Amino acid sequence: MKMNVNLLKLSALFLALPLTANATENELVEQGKYLAKLGDCTACHTIDEGQANGGGLPFTTPFGIVYSTNISSDEEFGIGHYSLEDFTDAMRDGIAPKGNLYPAMPYTSYHLLKDHDIEALYRYFMSTKPVKQENRDNDLMFPTNIRMGLKAWNLVNHDSKVFEANADKSEKWNRGSYIVNGLGHCGECHTPRDVMFAMDQSRHFEGELIGGAEASDITPKELNRQGWTKQDLDDVLRKGYSRKGTVFAGMYPVVFHSFSHLTKDDMSAVTSYLLDNDGEVAAKSDTFNGHDKSDPGYDLYKGYCAGCHGINGEGKPNVSPALIANATIDKAIPINTLSVMLNGVEEQRYSHTHGFYAMPSYRDTLNVKQLTELTNYIRKVWTKQPSDLTESQVQEWVDKIEDSIADAAH
Repeated sequence: MKMNVNLLKLSALFLALPLTANATENELVEQGKYLAKLGDCTACHTIDEGQANGGGLPFTTPFGIVYSTNISSDEEFGIGHYSLEDFTDAMRDGIAPKGNLYPAMPYTSYHLLKDHDIEALYRYFMSTKPVKQENRDNDLMFPTNIRMGLKAWNLVNHDSKVFEANADKSEKWNRGSYIVNGLGHCGECHTPRDVMFAMDQSRHFEGELIGGAEASDITPKELNRQGWTKQDLDDVLRKGYSRKGTVFAGMYPVVFHSFSHLTKDDMSAVTSYLLDNDGEVAAKSDTFNGHDKSDPGYDLYKGYCAGCHGINGEGKPNVSPALIANATIDKAIPINTLSVMLNGVEEQRYSHTHGFYAMPSYRDTLNVKQLTELTNYIRKVWTKQPSDLTESQVQEWVDKIEDSIADAAH
């Protein structure tokens, strides 16, 4: 699913220069098509058995289920009857012609979009194939099922301010910030929520547990500590795998539908912003501290992990990723290490020739003592993280993972 060369060139041209009143309708549509990929719109507004942009995808919240809506050009069920002003209000303030939208639609990020990009998106969606698919009713508890309450929520939690460049940063950095915080809406998953379930901007990008896995800490401080380079980020966002490991859980479709379509310049801007560095970033030396066969975790690793990941954690091409330099295991709190042990990982196919086998779940195989020993051993051999986790700590994290899975299922 790659954009053709002409479209890439066209997109790059329009991203470099703001759209003007002289832009043709076709140019606006092509620009909007590219921007819609950046926003991951189709992925959230399309169900497996449905037509593109027809809506109906469920989003589980603590208050019940919100279903994505039909955003095709159909005038009865979609947004074909929207004016540009209607569309702008929905994108910036979460206000549609029929009332307030739930912030499962990330207008809390999209408000940053500039007028010319909103117009390009509008022209694109008005050009899409109309889908005669009726919207599903949300299944929310009282009083969250009353949309009027969203007016108060927005008053307290939402700022509809358009993106403003940081004068102390470069044009490239600002472009990356615009993509990541705006259409990319990365903060919606990677930023913890406060008591009102709004993004806690004081903890911007510090990570959040969603559906049994952590949307990782992607602050420049953490990414630089882990030794990510721009090429590593380019690889993982464009291909789904890199020297630093692979994406899994909710990030896999984001790569497939959205970030894999970025132009070279836009990806460079994104990586510059995420690392807070316009220059090249040198790779750090990999950590391999050697095996300790007297450690109880050694036999667990050899028995359950080495067959795919290699005895020295080198990984196997098209089978499993390496543990050497793997960012998932190099975290202060090993939520995702435990998550993949408990839940496994589905097969990941990145192309016809590249991908990794599924990893089995060890939920019913390893007890908390074994999970603790294995996690400590992995940290001891391939990271500089402390390897003295206790069973009570691991049990607490396992409980959090299970609670997160339960929340996502209801």
